[in-house]
This record gives sequence, structure tokens and C-alpha cells, in this order.
Amino acid sequence: MASFADSAATPPAPPTVDELLAVTRERSHAPLRLRERVVRWATAAIVLAASLALVTLGPTGRDGSLYAFVLAAAAFAIAYSIDVETVVGAVTPTTVVFVPILFCLPARTVPLVVCAACCLAQLVTCARTGDPLEKVVVAAGNAWFALAPALVVVCFHEPAATELSAWAVICVALGAQLGSDILRILGCEWLALRVSPRLLARPIAQVCLIDLLLAPVGLLIAVAAGVTDAALLLPLPLLVLVALYARERSKRFDHELELSDAYRGTAFLLGDVVEADDSYTGKHSRQVVALVLAVCERLGLDSETLRLAELTALLHDVGKLRVPPEIINKPGPLSASELELVRAHTLEGERLLVPIGGLLADVGRLVRSCHERFDGGGYPDGLAGAAIPLVARIVACCDAWDAMRSDRPYRAALPVSVALAELEAERGRQFDPAVVDALVTVLDARVPQPYALAA
Repeated sequence: MASFADSAATPPAPPTVDELLAVTRERSHAPLRLRERVVRWATAAIVLAASLALVTLGPTGRDGSLYAFVLAAAAFAIAYSIDVETVVGAVTPTTVVFVPILFCLPARTVPLVVCAACCLAQLVTCARTGDPLEKVVVAAGNAWFALAPALVVVCFHEPAATELSAWAVICVALGAQLGSDILRILGCEWLALRVSPRLLARPIAQVCLIDLLLAPVGLLIAVAAGVTDAALLLPLPLLVLVALYARERSKRFDHELELSDAYRGTAFLLGDVVEADDSYTGKHSRQVVALVLAVCERLGLDSETLRLAELTALLHDVGKLRVPPEIINKPGPLSASELELVRAHTLEGERLLVPIGGLLADVGRLVRSCHERFDGGGYPDGLAGAAIPLVARIVACCDAWDAMRSDRPYRAALPVSVALAELEAERGRQFDPAVVDALVTVLDARVPQPYALAA
């Protein structure tokens, strides 16, 4: 019969940065899935409709030559083709080209020019990689960022780049660009892939930083473009430097992914060994992993902590490999010597993992502390409060919950009400109060009837 533990002990784990990066790379050349297709096509349709409306209705006092339009589209397409990789896609150094375009072409035409350049660049990419041609059309949606700043420049009556007011206009336009683009990224990634906004904070900050650094350079190029349209090609040397940086960054990501796969592969191999030795311990560890990651996400922890937490939860009982199975599965009370052997599993886990080095050495040191108590009465070191690593505090609480809700040789699984009452009784004693609150929130979110802690 399904129980509260069945539904709450295995919530979907939030993706780590490594997982997001791997998924992003995979989907960058894969056909669009249904949900993603709907979001991308809808975004492209909105951008195209808004761009055409602005061209039709927006006033302008500028004249743009065909030569200027061609140069602008070509320069933007080159910039758009340079991908500075992030975990949810790529940052493109288009601002250094986009700002001069804003001040050289009729502002009302800029979003449409950007749409055309995005589609052109994507067409070249599809021809080179064999990506689905559908991506050429939906690439128009990436011109979303151009709408708000173009509208700002139109509203300010298209000042020349040499005017003092241009600096104020570019600040307002950049703010509008960043604000609208952040909302688009958060909305599209959530709707298309259910990516948490918390995990997007760092990549979005990188996007904003690059745009802020390139905007003044773009405005200076716009001043030069007031003399000759050929100045629109001035960003090309800078774009070459960015392309070299992007290439090196991609290689570093390759190395990090290979290293992460090696660590995770080793960790899951050890987890399989634990499960082969004791099926309960293996199943229990995997259930604790899901709970721990959900609690980490609830607490807003960063991606590196998420990765440490995942592996620590998976391997928190790996030291039990060195505890005789008859003791682990003993139906009655343990003797003092047997209890000492069981308690030593945290130290044995550390001894198994630390010699591996790297990330798993850090995991080993956390495994050592997974049976410390918040009040200092735990083992092996008697740590208390904040002296216990946060990941270990989270694992300890989730470990206890899953253990209480599982059948064991010496007792049946505790009812939900009893297990929750035990969490409340040990809040601030065995468990970190903040972790208890986060765990209960996670559990409440996964059942029809919330089970709140007693006041």
C-alpha cells in the first residue's frame, strides 16, 4: 500500500550545474521537444509581431542606407555566432555591436534587423552542424532583448551618440534590455525545462556583467559610426578576442564535465557496492539523496553545495561495508561492542573516500559528521551547532526521517504523525531547526493533506 514515505521520500531532485550544462549541450543540437517547441515558437512569434509593429508605428528622424543595414546585420550575426558557454545556453557578445546599431539605424528598425541577423547566424550554424532548420525560425525569439531598448531610444527621440544625453539614454536602454531579457530567460527556462530560477542566478549575473562591460565600448563605436558606417566593423577585433576566450572556456567546461563524471561514476559504483552488500542500505541511501537535494534547493544553496550534498547523501553509509551484515540486520538490541562497530561506520566511510582525493575526499570528511547532533551529543567528534558542516546537518535529518519511515528488522515503519512528532521533539537537539523546517516544507508539498509540525 502506498504511504506518505513512498511519495515524499523520493521527490524529484533539482539538477546540478554539471547536469544543466550537460543537458544544455545535448539539447543545443537536438530537435526541440514539445514543451520547448511551444515556448520557443511562441517567443519568436511575439518578437516578430512586436518588431513589425514597431517598424510600422514607431516615429523616426533617421535615414539608414542599405549599406549600413547590411553592415549592421553582418556584424551582429558574427557577434551572435560567438558563444560564451553557460549552464543554460550561451552568452553572446552582441552588446558591443547592438549599441552602435541603436544609434546609427532608425531605432524602430533595430529589432527587425536583429531578428534577421539571429536567423542568418543560426542558418550558418545549422548548415555546419546539421541542426534542425526549425531552429533558424525560432532564433528570432532571441531578439527579444532588442525590443525594450529600441523602444527607449524611440521615446527619447533618437539622440545622436555624440550628444551628452546619449549616455543617459544608453543607461535606461541597458536597464530595460537586462530587465526584459532576465524575465524572458527565467520564464522560458521554467516553462520549457522547469529549471529553477535559483540555479539561473549565476549565469544571468554573467550575462549582465558582460553587457555592462561592453556597453560603453559600443557607445564609443557608435560615435565613430557617426562619421562613417564602416565603423560598425570596429568591434571585430574585440570579437576575435572574445571568441578565443569562449574557446578556452569551452575546453575548461569539457575538463570539468569529464572530472565530474569520473567522481559521480566512482560514487555511484560505491553506492552499487553498498546496495549489493545490503539492499536496505542501498535503497535507503538513494531515497535520502532525493530528500537531501530537495531540502538543499529549499534552503537556496549553491550548485557546488548541491553536488557535495548529493554525493554525501549517496555515500553517507558507505562505511557500513566494514560492519558485519549480521550486526547491521540484527533484529534485537545491539551490545555495547556491536554499537561501537556500527558507530565507527562514519570513520570507516571517511577512510574509504579521503584517499580517492578531489571531490570525494571532501565528501569523505562530510560523511564523518553525518551522525553529529545539533546539541553536541553525537559522534564521532561531538560537534555542535554551526560547527557541524551544513551538508552533514541536512543529511542527518533526512537520514533520520527515511529511517523512521522504513521497516527494519527490529521495528516496523513509524506512522507519519509519530515520525513528525519525533522531528519536532529533536528540533534544536538532534537536528538543526532550519533543516527541520525545510524538510517538513518539502514533505508537505508532496502530499494532498499537509502535516504541519506541532506549535
